[in-house]
Amino acid sequence: MQSTGWSPWTSHWKKRHWEALRAMGKEGLSPSKRNLLNRFPFLLERRDTQAPPLGLQRTWLLSGGRGAGKTRAGAEWVRWAVLAAGYRRVALVGQSLAAVREVMIEGPSGLLATSSEIDRPVWQPSRHRLEWKNGAVAYAFSAEDPESLRGPQFDLAWCDEAGAWGKGEAVWDNLQLALRLGPCPLAMVTTTPRATALIRRLKTDPGTVETRTATAENAANLSPGFLGWMTAAYGGTAMGRQELEGHFIDDPEGALFLRSQIDALRVAAPPVMLDDCIVAVDPCISARPGADACGIILAGVKDGHGYVMGDASAPGLAPHVWAGRAAALAAAAGASCIVAEANQGGDMVAEMLRLTGTGVPVRLVTARLGKRGRAGPVAAMYAQGRVSHAGHFDMLEDQMCRFGTAEAAGSPDRVDALVWALWALMGEGQGPRVRVL
Repeated sequence: MQSTGWSPWTSHWKKRHWEALRAMGKEGLSPSKRNLLNRFPFLLERRDTQAPPLGLQRTWLLSGGRGAGKTRAGAEWVRWAVLAAGYRRVALVGQSLAAVREVMIEGPSGLLATSSEIDRPVWQPSRHRLEWKNGAVAYAFSAEDPESLRGPQFDLAWCDEAGAWGKGEAVWDNLQLALRLGPCPLAMVTTTPRATALIRRLKTDPGTVETRTATAENAANLSPGFLGWMTAAYGGTAMGRQELEGHFIDDPEGALFLRSQIDALRVAAPPVMLDDCIVAVDPCISARPGADACGIILAGVKDGHGYVMGDASAPGLAPHVWAGRAAALAAAAGASCIVAEANQGGDMVAEMLRLTGTGVPVRLVTARLGKRGRAGPVAAMYAQGRVSHAGHFDMLEDQMCRFGTAEAAGSPDRVDALVWALWALMGEGQGPRVRVL
């Protein structure tokens, strides 16, 4: 099909063709219009909130509730772009390669299911690649691996659930550098708008046009009781406004740490001369898949002001591996000691750190309070303007801002390590019990 641009996505086009169908039926349309609607029935089925904004120059951010039809809108946008608007090289970026395949490509609203027989692309799993008959190709990328976007180049990108990307800004930066082909490279971001650094950045970017769609708008395609159950459970709450209505909630209910506070005090670099700096470790005992991550945070203090300077946390690490990471970070930063929680592992934690051979002193700390109780005084330090982040730490900051909210899931390993670090550097009054080895 020759390029026909984006005019069939306007409300006027949709209204005019619905009126023609009601008056004459599909047989009353010209052959070219019948062919167009046979290949792209979504042009008439879509809601206005699922249509791309006119005059888009760079990024379309489609924020929506769960089940609001974001994936369908993304798939149809890509299909139109490659089959009717002349785009040829597409990046498909999801939370993981499995998510790209199971949602964006093979899912019930994905690229294969929404394609007509004549236009359906061929999926090559071993190459993570879709190919259309007209020569257009799309490649799958995982947001877990930002560096995989270094090298290839594209004229179109569809990014799904970017609000859940752990390395969001790094992925986005590499993608922007790769969107360099054609007269007007475009990106579409479909997501539930969680308050992450990337989503906040997209919302304020002058090249972004944002539209919003709510779960209720897609009621016809959902289980009959779903909306009633969800409204009863979450209606009127911040979670409901975000997860059902697609609103951006900057600081969720119950959050101890506020992103607005973190951003307001962020600095590019810490002072050259610190009074002290340490590495704090919230150890993990198991390296099996799905086990908690090991929290490893580097922090320092100068004149009573704390600085968060590094996050080497990672999941699935054996004890000797996380011990090596923590010790290497401490040695490189000139840390005065490593603070490690002893509630899990006890003396084994200290022994693993000692075996690294770096000679950095180890201080074991034992929690007397629960996680929220320990975090409260540290959250107060942020509220008082006494802590700055020297740079961006997306995964740490996302976990901080979910801590204590309905969105929190799993062990807050990075937050635990952060709390130990700032307690050790700046804590006052009743803190953890400390044992120096």
